[in-house]
Amino acid sequence: MGGGLEITPEGAATQFWPYGELRQTQGSYAGEEVRLERGGELPEVLVVADPFFLADLREISQTPSARFHDPRARSRRRQLTVLAALAVVAVVAAIYFWGIPVAAEIVAARVPIAWEESLGRSVVDSLVPPEKRCRTDAGQRALDELVATLLAAAPPSGYTFHAQVADIKIVNAFAVPGGYIVVLRGLLEEMRSADELAGVLAHEIQHVLRRHSTKALVQHISTGLLLTAVSGDVSGVMAYGLEGARVLGQLRYGRAAEEEADALGMQLVIAAGLDPRGMIAFFEATQKEEGKGSGRPVYLSSHPGAADRIARLTRLAQGAPPPRRPALGEAEWAALRAICAKPGETR
Repeated sequence: MGGGLEITPEGAATQFWPYGELRQTQGSYAGEEVRLERGGELPEVLVVADPFFLADLREISQTPSARFHDPRARSRRRQLTVLAALAVVAVVAAIYFWGIPVAAEIVAARVPIAWEESLGRSVVDSLVPPEKRCRTDAGQRALDELVATLLAAAPPSGYTFHAQVADIKIVNAFAVPGGYIVVLRGLLEEMRSADELAGVLAHEIQHVLRRHSTKALVQHISTGLLLTAVSGDVSGVMAYGLEGARVLGQLRYGRAAEEEADALGMQLVIAAGLDPRGMIAFFEATQKEEGKGSGRPVYLSSHPGAADRIARLTRLAQGAPPPRRPALGEAEWAALRAICAKPGETR
């Protein structure tokens, strides 16, 4: 009726519900029954299944439009929902592709070195437990000497570098925050000279000095925070951050980071008076091995644009002065090559 609903329940007297006392609590979506309520904590309830009831109710009641839902607005609501969803996707994409990398750059530059060292130590302990570490006194001395030769040509940084060899037969090496460098046994066995190893170490040293792994970890955790904001899973961010720490040894740096580590690594080799051809020769040999399709993980497989990269290194080495010294003496190189050898094993 014009002023309200007349309701006659079966076997009971007719009731009158003024429109001003009613509220709609259900029926705003297609396929949903209309539910009207009247009263306080224990209201009277009317449920109507007829989808046309709402349209008639709005037309006859002449009540403010906010009181009862207009079914004709459902298509408009769907359109607005789709537009809102697209807007959210666009904002999230912008944050992921531009906002997070910029924020990671700013945050990583302000991370204390002591925090990086603590994190790096934990990561190395997780990835390379003591039983997986190769160590002989002579071999470790040779590795430390080679790292010290390179660092003597680098500007002061505040980092204390620690290099070690892991007994893992994968052709790879990686650096983690705080000055920790790990050379895997598979990579060391592929080396034909200490000059080749010097080039790889110089590259990894630059990853530390330029804080590439720290930036990658901050970005990884920030992505977890973004996913948490979208999904609402607060507990997931901690697991995401811890997983980021675990995979630092398998990071795939962006092209800009790799090119920077290559260029500065080559400069470091030259400044140390070592032969820059060793760095190039190793990458060339590794690229050939990768091209054979052996299926083995190789160092260049985690670094983009192998051919372009070697060409850039060759250009960077042009005009370099003759090397002043070998990276290591023959005895030191032999000791380092044998650092993982078991009793009775020879290299």
